[in-house]
Formats: sequence, C-alpha cells, structure tokens
Amino acid sequence: MGDMGADIVKIESPAGDTTRYTGPKRSADMSALYMGLNRNKRSLVLDLKQDAAKDALWRLIDTADVFLHSVRPQAMERLGFGHNAVCTRNPRIVYAGIHGFRMDGPYAGRPAYDDVIQGLSGSADLMARLVGEPRYMPTIIADKTCGLVTVNAVLAALLERERSGRGQFVEIPMFETMVAFNMADHIFGYTFDPPEGPMGYSRVLTPSRRPYKTTDGFICLLAYTDIQWVRFWEEVGRPELKDDPRFDSLSNRADNIEAVYSLAGEFIATRSTADWLEVLPRLEIPCGEIVELENIPDDPHLQAVGFFRKETHPTEGNITVPDTPVQFSRTPASIDQLQPKLGEHSAEILREAGLDDETIEKMRSSGATN
Repeated sequence: MGDMGADIVKIESPAGDTTRYTGPKRSADMSALYMGLNRNKRSLVLDLKQDAAKDALWRLIDTADVFLHSVRPQAMERLGFGHNAVCTRNPRIVYAGIHGFRMDGPYAGRPAYDDVIQGLSGSADLMARLVGEPRYMPTIIADKTCGLVTVNAVLAALLERERSGRGQFVEIPMFETMVAFNMADHIFGYTFDPPEGPMGYSRVLTPSRRPYKTTDGFICLLAYTDIQWVRFWEEVGRPELKDDPRFDSLSNRADNIEAVYSLAGEFIATRSTADWLEVLPRLEIPCGEIVELENIPDDPHLQAVGFFRKETHPTEGNITVPDTPVQFSRTPASIDQLQPKLGEHSAEILREAGLDDETIEKMRSSGATN
C-alpha cells in the first residue's frame, strides 16, 4: 500500500520491530530482513504501556483511514485498542486485525507464526508427500500470503467506505487464510460430498513434476494443452503418442499424469538445456532454465525493465531494492521513501497529530517515544 501511495506510519515499541535484527546488517537495527519489508513507511516509536503514548495513538486514529496490527486480539484489548473501541472512536476507520485464528473459534487468541501455520494448514504435509517427511516451504509463505490478502481486504473495505461512508472491522486470520490458499486446488476430490477422489491436486503432487533433467543440467517446461502435447510428441519423433488413450485429452493426461511426465522426462534427458530453450519457444511450449537466486538480478528481462534498483540509503549506504511489480498507466507505484531508522519520524508524526514540542520532549524523557 505504501508503494501505491499510502502514508504508512509504522508504530514500533522502543525495542523496535524484531525483523530489524535478523540477517546481515551494517547497522545494528537495520538488518536485511527489515530492509526488504519496510520501504515507503515512516517509523514512530510509542511505548503503549504509557498513557502519553496511548493518547498520541488516539490522536492518530482520529484522522487515520486504516488501523492495522498483527497482535493477538486479547493483547490489543488490554492496551485499550480493540476493534470496538477504535471503530467507536472513528466510525470511518477500517480496522484490520491480522490474527493467528478467527476470533469465533476455539483457537482464538492462540499465538501463531509462519512455521506453525504451515503445519496446521497442510503446507508441511504437501512437502511430505513430495520428499517423504514434513518440511516447511523455504519461504515465509504464510506471512507473505496473509500480507497480500490483508491488502486486498483493506482495499475492498476502503472502497465500500467510499460508498457507505462507514468503516468496519476486518479480520484476517492466518490459519483460515492459508487453509483457503492450499485448498483452492488441493481439496480436489473432496469438493464433492461424498468425495469423488482423494485430496491433493494430482498434477502438482506427482513425483515426476519437477525440473526435467537434460544432458547438461535442468529445464522447466509445461506442455498443457492438446496442441502443445501434439507438437511435443512430434518433436521427439513419437507422433503416435497423441492418440495414446492415456495422453489424448487433458482429462486423460490428468488421470495418468505420472506416466505423462515420466515419459516426457525420458525424451528431454536426451538433449541439452540450450537445445530445448531453442526448440520449445518455437513449439509455443512455456519453458525456462533454472536460475540460482544469486543470478536473478542478472536476468536480461529484469535488467531491461530496471527491476533491481540501486539506491543510496542515508544511513546504510548503497543498497539494492526490488521494484514494485505492478504497473499503473495513470498512477504509477513508486518507492518514495527508503527504510526508516527506528523512530526516525517520531517527532514529525507527533507534531502532525497536534502535539507541541514540550509534550513531545516530556514523552521522550519518560520513554513513551524516542
């Protein structure tokens, strides 16, 4: 939302966001993980255990469009900033609570992190079906997915407010969000009652769905449509396979997906990666090579569009910032502000909220802000 023009005030405790201290760093509180997640934000330090800090937050709430947090709901209630209190104070505000679990179920209020949600939502089990034991997906997929869902939910609530004039409470529960994410395809046969087959989308869980081995490396490709498979079978000298009852339609290929991928893999293994990268685009079969993380910035397409931007941070020096991926024809997204130091904008934001310099200095002296 910051990339799309929102003024984001990030409220941190005096100790700071824990991501500030995770990963490589040049300054103690400006680690790589924090840098990757906190552009286009202003940092305000508030110790919400102190009344002066609470009063300052209420001032901000009075004029805010959105109040968003990822704190357990009972903790927010103890602080006095539960959704009923905030929405009563500012009826136009959109209150977005990112919780571990929905508040109307028995798991309400339980603490949750990405790893826990991956286990409960089936993500770790999906990995077990491929590698033989439960594993976490090697990215914070629950955290990032819930972040994206939060943006969608908040924007929808803001649009509704433009029509009705009223804000509302929006709950984004991590558990239910990731179950919905996984079950969009993996509910599969259990879509029907009684089930017409097992859970688990067969195509993506078949053992042979993996990068194909070539004579000198690996390649990713996906022939999907009938015409793509006809062209592939012709290319490898087996045009008769288009009439094989296992492979002659999308439905039959889905029922025999392991055989399809296994057989295709045998043919792909006879040529080099470069050969396939030349042949497959001609056949209009989507393909790509395996790119290591360190080589992604050298991708010619990403270089041509200037996706990895070089910036000079005022305290951290030269840094690399991935660009905003979405393009708007009239209102382009932008990176207007680099990652803030802890409490960098505290005084600035408190003045905007109407506090005078004397009050701000008293808050600093008491530790209510920095």
